[in-house]
Amino acid sequence: MDGDICATATTPPDSDPARKRRVHGMLKLYYGLNEEGKTVDQAESMNPCDINGTHFDPEVYLNKLRRECSLGELMDQESCMVKQIRSLDSDMQTLVYENYNKFISATDTIRKMKNDFKKMEDEMDCLSTNMAAITEFSAHISGTLQDQHAQITKLSGVHTLLRKLQFLFELPARLNKCLELQAYSQAVSSHRRARCVLQQYSHMPSFRGIQDDCHAIMDKLAQELRQKFRDGGSSAKDLSECVELLLQLDEPAEELCDKFLIHAQSRLEANLRGLEAELRPPLSSGPTSVIDPSIGPARRLSAAPTAGSPTDPTSLGNPFLSSSSRTDILEFIDRGCNEFVSSLCLVIASYQELFVNRPQEGNLASKNIPHMAIGKLHAFVDAMATCYFSLVERRIQEEKSVGDNSLLVRALDRFHRRLQAVAKLLPGSAVPSQGTEIVVRAARERIQQYLAALQSFYLDSLRDVRQALAAPRLGGSSAGGGSHLAGPATGKDAPASLPELLSSLSASILNQIKSVMASVQLFTAKDITFSNKPYFKGEFCSQGVRESLVVNFIKFVCQSSRQFCESVGDRGGSTPPALLLLLSRLCLDYETSTITYILTLTDEQFLVQVLFNHEKCVQGLIISQMLRKSVETRDWVNTIEPRNVRAVMKRVVEDTTSIDVQVSLLYEEGTRKAHSSDSSKRTFSVYSGSRQQTRYAPSYTPSAAMDTNFLSNIHKLFSERIDIFSPVEFNKVSVVTGIIKISLKTFLECVRLRTFGRYGLQQIQVDCNYLQMYLWRFVSDENLVHFLLDEIVGSTAHRCLDPAPMEQSVIEVICERG
Repeated sequence: MDGDICATATTPPDSDPARKRRVHGMLKLYYGLNEEGKTVDQAESMNPCDINGTHFDPEVYLNKLRRECSLGELMDQESCMVKQIRSLDSDMQTLVYENYNKFISATDTIRKMKNDFKKMEDEMDCLSTNMAAITEFSAHISGTLQDQHAQITKLSGVHTLLRKLQFLFELPARLNKCLELQAYSQAVSSHRRARCVLQQYSHMPSFRGIQDDCHAIMDKLAQELRQKFRDGGSSAKDLSECVELLLQLDEPAEELCDKFLIHAQSRLEANLRGLEAELRPPLSSGPTSVIDPSIGPARRLSAAPTAGSPTDPTSLGNPFLSSSSRTDILEFIDRGCNEFVSSLCLVIASYQELFVNRPQEGNLASKNIPHMAIGKLHAFVDAMATCYFSLVERRIQEEKSVGDNSLLVRALDRFHRRLQAVAKLLPGSAVPSQGTEIVVRAARERIQQYLAALQSFYLDSLRDVRQALAAPRLGGSSAGGGSHLAGPATGKDAPASLPELLSSLSASILNQIKSVMASVQLFTAKDITFSNKPYFKGEFCSQGVRESLVVNFIKFVCQSSRQFCESVGDRGGSTPPALLLLLSRLCLDYETSTITYILTLTDEQFLVQVLFNHEKCVQGLIISQMLRKSVETRDWVNTIEPRNVRAVMKRVVEDTTSIDVQVSLLYEEGTRKAHSSDSSKRTFSVYSGSRQQTRYAPSYTPSAAMDTNFLSNIHKLFSERIDIFSPVEFNKVSVVTGIIKISLKTFLECVRLRTFGRYGLQQIQVDCNYLQMYLWRFVSDENLVHFLLDEIVGSTAHRCLDPAPMEQSVIEVICERG
């Protein structure tokens, strides 16, 4: 074969015409052509107007068209012919490009084969010489030792038996030496090697004595291991070795699990006792008033407040200013997380390493120790977490003051965040969900505390108004139903007028509501881990804040006002008419404007976020359904070679553009990260050639030196995590970015469920390149689209039976043509 290759490489092209004709004839036979280039089943056409025939005459064809066709038909014919010429031109260029690459590849392969075969021939000659020498030497040795072979075999067997007997007789001394040196692992290994033999020959006195001595020594060793295990002062490695040796000594695995958990329980209970010592009985059963008792009622209601003034209700009765226990709850949660939760996670990790994740070999594999151990671990963790949760709830209930709510929210966030470590270490544990329920209950209780604080503030404000209205009569002014308010105010002690009292009362109540809503809104802040839970995304906003807090407070105002009208004889006489007049005007203002304003403000701060997130999910779901169906309904293994972009990808770009235009009519643009230079230079391209080659081709080529899955995992370690369902901001870029993230994530998950052939992978390459050409301009950070599309193509390559990626230049031609 090497000679044929050399001859082919050195023979001039025209020196062997017969061989050329033979090869040319074989090609014609392969493509089904006759000597004139026609297919066998194609009849020869004699028509000079047949543009595809061999007898085509351009002049005759042109004269016929001028005679039979009008000017419009001639122009249409010209346009059609121009399109055909361009199409043939494009196909010809593509064909030449592909065949050129194949020719270059074949030339390189032939050159490499010549070098490889020459080297292989030399190596085969050397190998043949060595094999002959080895065969000759082996035959010589066999002939020399043939007479003594049986004797040598017998002596070898006797020697092996003597060595075994020597090991058995020296075993007790060897075990005692290991025990003195604390080489427990070597002692157990030596005993296991001899245990079966000693058991088999235990009827013989000599072996019986050795067996009894070994049993006594191993009992003593097991006792030391049990004591070491109970002490628990050893390192994790020593403790793991201790458990392994005890299991090899047939120590009951269930008993070892119980001992480990009992020892761990004592340490965790010590942490719980330390937390319990910090708890104190609550000083009162109700919420602390948000009113500053040092501020008098006349000063609070003497004039309409201004922001930042000493009489501003937001500074006088603001819940954020109560500092009776500013850091207690946060310090308590910090101590619980740093001591109890950290110790619990350490216990879980150590326990799993000792009993669950340990490889089971020999007799241990039949005992199914991991299944038994994981059940005990779940029960233990649930029991200890229940005790810890009860202390946390008691401490949360002590937070009766509605002062600095940010401390409580930060404490709950830290509590919820640290419990996620338990979920990672012990999948399936109920501890994280129970912790979330505690956070939810704390939020509900906080809403009730704020409602009680608002109600108390309202009643105190009414009491202050009554005192302000009664002040002139106490000072000796003229009697009469509020006539003292109409006179001119003289001096600094002059009473406030009804309009001033009404304005101050209304403003103080409204400012208190705003302050409370600002405090409650901390539960839904973006940096709070539990804010993405279903309760805080929906029920907390609609039922908790709107209905339970705002609406119930408005109902309380109406109900307390109605009580003044229930009994004219009993209560009406003691109620100043001016107060009834002021309340009537307050209720009228609430009916006409204030209630609408408060509810609108609540909806803007809470429910709008819910609706905005829901709109993003709905739009993303619509596009996701198209992508999912396009992936699930196609045979990706037997698909044809891609020649264009799939229609569904064009539809995705069109729908995204439509959404972008629609959202821009109602919301502002938003902020974007600065685009990279390669994105800004091109309007409809994704990567430069070098960047695309390094991004796609090397990673997905089967001959890559490293495992593509390994490279992908390394890339993920240093990539920023993408939160697909993160809350959106009130701008266009954030909405469209959220929709694109949901759509591409759906595309990725659908790809991970399919198997692809070579052309299936290439079609995904084309589709992703097309999406990249247009989607990067809609998102806040183009790297987000880069990363998700890379994940899609990478997952496709990992699930491809023949991962041969398409050339980037061909992909760009297809996408630009599409």
